Amino acid sequence: MLKAKKNLGQNFLTNKETLAEIITAANIKPTDQIIEIGPGHGVLTTELVKKAEHVTAIELDPDLIPELKVEFLNTKNFDLIHGNALDFTPPKTPYKLVANIPYYITSPIINHFLREQPSKMRPTQIVLLVQKEVAEKICAKEGDFSVLSLQVRLFGTPTIIAKVPAEHFSPAPKVDSAILKIDIQNPRMNETEIMKFFKIVHVGFSHKRKKLINNLSQLANVNKENLKTTFAKLKLDENLRAEHLTTKEWLDLLKSLGMVL
Repeated sequence: MLKAKKNLGQNFLTNKETLAEIITAANIKPTDQIIEIGPGHGVLTTELVKKAEHVTAIELDPDLIPELKVEFLNTKNFDLIHGNALDFTPPKTPYKLVANIPYYITSPIINHFLREQPSKMRPTQIVLLVQKEVAEKICAKEGDFSVLSLQVRLFGTPTIIAKVPAEHFSPAPKVDSAILKIDIQNPRMNETEIMKFFKIVHVGFSHKRKKLINNLSQLANVNKENLKTTFAKLKLDENLRAEHLTTKEWLDLLKSLGMVL
């Protein structure tokens, strides 16, 4: 068996109980289409193909491709793609994203499959094995949001299914992991509005120590006095920072400013 590559962030799952928890969290039905990122040696893949109608696995490491081809040679409901998941174009038919991904691509993967896709190409559900601290950040309570947690909540509901100790992997990472589940509900905005929403949110979070109203006043065509009026109308404290607003408050604010419908 090939050794894990540090530069690809490879930590192969070896614990059967954690594997079973991922499968249970994904609630796979016989009609489900599954996208898996980074199948590695195929441990999770083996369980996925037993339950789903079809599994498409995307593997970046060329050294793992021959092993996976041999392992799943006679598996009719399986396709293997050698490539980068961030270049992958999702199907227009319903699918679930289930994977043990390298820590360093957690945000890019979530961005790619949620923000960067039209509604009909987003997954119906995401189940990822990620760094515990990142999962906790995504599932943070209202009032302690980040751009990532706000983004996830715009598209769905995140839940930490289970904490996973480092020794459940080979090689063991330096930090613990968590199984993160996101049930997807598409926002009532078109793609242009979604892009505008996050552009403004990034400005709002651009200087963490500054008040949100001061950050937003940097935007073109935004008058600070209008911002103050809008904050008062929405009963928002002018001293609030970006992380203090809920998803609904962000949407209400941007609607009031005429920035999204």
